[in-house]
Amino acid sequence: MRIKSLVTYFILIVFATSYSQKDVYYNANTVPIELKVKANAVVRYDKQIITINDFDDVFVSTKRIVTVLNEYGNRHQNAFEAYDNNTKIKKMEAKIYNESGQEIKKVKLRDFNDESAVSGGTLYSDSRVKYLNYTPVKYPYTVEYTSEVQMRSTAFIPKWYPIDGYYVSVEESEYQIVNNSDISIRTKPQNFENFNIEALSDYHVKAKNLAGIKYEVYNPGITNIVPSLKSALTVFNMEGVKGENNNWEDFGKWMYNKLITGTDAIPQTAIDEVKALTANTTNAIQKAKQVYQYMQDKTRYISVQVGIGGWKPMDAMDVDKLGYSDCKGLTNYTKALLEAVGVPSYYTVVWGDNDLKNIDKEFSVTEGNHVILCVPINDENIFLECTSQTVPFGFTAGFTDDRDVLLITPEGGKIVHTKVYEAEDSEQITNAVIDISKTGDISANINIKTTGYQYNLHEELLRKSPRDQKLHYKEYWDYINNLDVSSFDFKNDKDKVVLTETIKVKANNYASKSGSRLILMPNMFNRITNIPTRYEKRNLGFKLQRAYQDKDEFVITIPEGIKLEAMSKGESIESKFGSYKYKLEEIEGNKLKYTRFYKMNKGDFSKEDYNAFRDFRKRVVKLDKTKIVLKID
Repeated sequence: MRIKSLVTYFILIVFATSYSQKDVYYNANTVPIELKVKANAVVRYDKQIITINDFDDVFVSTKRIVTVLNEYGNRHQNAFEAYDNNTKIKKMEAKIYNESGQEIKKVKLRDFNDESAVSGGTLYSDSRVKYLNYTPVKYPYTVEYTSEVQMRSTAFIPKWYPIDGYYVSVEESEYQIVNNSDISIRTKPQNFENFNIEALSDYHVKAKNLAGIKYEVYNPGITNIVPSLKSALTVFNMEGVKGENNNWEDFGKWMYNKLITGTDAIPQTAIDEVKALTANTTNAIQKAKQVYQYMQDKTRYISVQVGIGGWKPMDAMDVDKLGYSDCKGLTNYTKALLEAVGVPSYYTVVWGDNDLKNIDKEFSVTEGNHVILCVPINDENIFLECTSQTVPFGFTAGFTDDRDVLLITPEGGKIVHTKVYEAEDSEQITNAVIDISKTGDISANINIKTTGYQYNLHEELLRKSPRDQKLHYKEYWDYINNLDVSSFDFKNDKDKVVLTETIKVKANNYASKSGSRLILMPNMFNRITNIPTRYEKRNLGFKLQRAYQDKDEFVITIPEGIKLEAMSKGESIESKFGSYKYKLEEIEGNKLKYTRFYKMNKGDFSKEDYNAFRDFRKRVVKLDKTKIVLKID
């Protein structure tokens, strides 16, 4: 161990003395002009050395010099450290320099802000963070940040992301792993080919002169664009629990044996209740539905983040007694209840987010931020969100849909994909019966049905106050002036996962009057108004994350004394991004019928396709404003 300590000491001496030649980085005026383009901050120098001494002993040294050009660049200081009982901050210091490179402030360890690292909704936690809280009086300024951290839990080796967001450029960044142990280390580089990256070895990389990346709408996500290197020990420690991680099978077996096994005992009263509840059916899906509803009625979500509790579920016995837990505890509890009625299920690790994010099936590493339950029935994987008291059985659209996840089985970890909601699964069907007066006023009864991803977008309405529900409709149809929402009602069919909204509205002077004519837009209640941002030069490819489709039918009654003078019969568009068509026709009873179909496809597209996509959406916006002319006798 003394030899290892001497090696580490030598590395730190080299690490420190190498900065003496970097004084130029403290002067904001020396930032290369090309790195100021598309940048709110410039990382002048960033070096991180990770020293592996043993499976439960990792030392991380960081030095980072950042020139902040404006207020939007403050977030790129990255002068913070998370810590807990197994992560100790040995050193932490920051120095602030003015524009010309003169030191104006020094912040020592005790002067950093210190607070809980988790939200106020967390029951209890031992995770905290120290961070620099500096408000500059003038821009630009430069922050030099240094830290040394000792980690006993080694399941999370810091990743290298030289570009940590949009509008930040990098002058020099370096990442190095020094392995003083006999433990194998696996690494995975990503996106190196598109940037100025020098790989000195699998464990030592450098980057120079990386230009800032401008945010562009529909981009595929910053982590999918920038260079990165992630690392994992094949033997690691998590809060005193030793694990092996050569692949997902190993990692999943460790989780099953060390984190989950022994936590699934539930009281006999709960076993008796779910058995009685499911006694009248042998159908596995019906049993799972009844048990899921039982769990939803009995529990609520609250976060628990203590030590390995960040990954190990609370005992199911305690969840049953307390009636609350986090995603891990509630998932494990539901799993135990299902086991009691003979329905097998698997604890499942996932990246939960509205944006699609996969567990990396090619590289096993401690990742994911959420846990759900997989119930395999009849060759289908049904996924259950156990933290919500209202979400329908098997519904995942919007937070855990269409992504690779990790099943934790007795045989080890397995990567599977969650449900993909196609356009036909995510519909919005809008029907309206509309009366128009000679003065251009309208009154309408509207019915909106949503399924799939669109159900997810509308279902949150049910949790709003009546005032906010009414405000929602006024904002949803904000292109209708003088809109009065007189009533609304909801029917939430959780078995079929269909939400039905029934709304009555009125609006004065909806149709504009020109002499003896009324100019009317027949698409009153489902109009696309947003045209994607125009770029002189698009730099990034783009992603349409989810498919969906709208079907609309509006029947407009025209009063006596008004005749149709001019009307387009309709138009249609077909493209690889989606399709659109509308149709106008006269029907009996002095009525007009407007029908519309709009479908968006999902997919990854090149930057060269963006203008065509924008043209498609621009055309849809224009056709949604189609007008008809009515003549007043």
